[in-house]
Amino acid sequence: MALIVSVITEVFVDRFVARGSRTTDQMQQAARSCKQNIVEGSAAAPTSKETEIKLTNVARASLSELEEDYNDYLVFNRLSRWEKGHPRLEKLRLYLRSQCFETEYRDLVARLPAEEFCNLAITLIRQTQYLLDRLLESQQRRFLESGGIREAMSRARRDYRERYQGYPPEWNNRNNRK
Repeated sequence: MALIVSVITEVFVDRFVARGSRTTDQMQQAARSCKQNIVEGSAAAPTSKETEIKLTNVARASLSELEEDYNDYLVFNRLSRWEKGHPRLEKLRLYLRSQCFETEYRDLVARLPAEEFCNLAITLIRQTQYLLDRLLESQQRRFLESGGIREAMSRARRDYRERYQGYPPEWNNRNNRK
C-alpha cells in the first residue's frame, strides 16, 4: 500500500502541482519516507526492535503529513473532501478492496480529475495508516514479550558469567600469570 501511495503521489504532483513548487518536493519526500522507513524498520528488526518501532512511527507520521498536503490541495482549490458516509467514498472503498485496483491503479490515476484523485489518495493513506497502526501494535507487543537486542545480550552475558563463575577459565589463567 505504501508503494502505491508513493507511485500515485508522483503522478499527482506531475499532473496537478506546479513544476518547481516546494509542495512537489514535500509530497514526494513524505510518500517516499513512508515506504523507505517501513523497509528500513523491517531490516533493523532482527537487531533492534526499538529502531523498528521508531521507523514505523516515522512512516506513519510521513503519511499524516502527506494526507494534510492532499487536504490542503482540496481546500485551496475549492474541491470537496468525501467524508464518511459520502456515496462516492463508499464506492471507492469497495473498488480499492477489489483485485482490479492493484492492476488498474496506474491507468486510473492517469485520468482522474483532481478531486477524485485527492480523495482516492486520502483513502489509500488512511488505509495504510490503519495497517501501520496494527503493525505498531504487533511490534510493541513483541517488544514487551521478548525485549530487544540489549536485553538479549544482557541475558546472554549473565548466563555466560553464571556458567563460568564470573570469568571463563582461560581468563583466570591469564590473570594468574601476571
